[in-house]
Amino acid sequence: MAARRTEWPGDSPDSSRAEKELSPKDPAERARAICLRLLTGTPRTRKQLADALHKREIPPEVAEEVLSRFEDVGLINDAAFAEAWVESRHHGRGLARRALARELRTKGVDSALIDEAVGQLDSDQEEATARELVARKLRATRGLERDRRLRRLAGMLARKGYSEGMALRVVRRALEEEGEDTADLDDVGD
Repeated sequence: MAARRTEWPGDSPDSSRAEKELSPKDPAERARAICLRLLTGTPRTRKQLADALHKREIPPEVAEEVLSRFEDVGLINDAAFAEAWVESRHHGRGLARRALARELRTKGVDSALIDEAVGQLDSDQEEATARELVARKLRATRGLERDRRLRRLAGMLARKGYSEGMALRVVRRALEEEGEDTADLDDVGD
């Protein structure tokens, strides 16, 4: 007969062995172990860690104490997280300020920190990235009718958080550089 495993409240298949070996009577020690394990692979926001502690039924006052201590020693830094996120996702995925702000909000970053982090990107930098994205996708749309190309390329930029005006302006310019006639699109993107 198989030995029956005793589970703690909040146990889940993704709980670490170290976390399970700690005494269930010391929630602060469990909370520290949970946070350290989660911070090992990837930086996390305070909200992400708070949610993980809540999910594992760590008492709120213990979670607050542990999270505050981690913040004091610099293991949790939402401002640095937001800046790194913006840098990485803008250069890596080509996301615009609007999409980056939305992602940071879902991770629980404070609005002021989001504004500061996305403020690193200026409009010229954002437009240059949009032009690079369109240049990479332009070849794949060759052979399609102009309006269909325009919709596909502008749609790709829209999904990455670029405004409609900027997306249409950038796509129109790229199509013109390829020799497409865009005279009847005069009011688009201006």
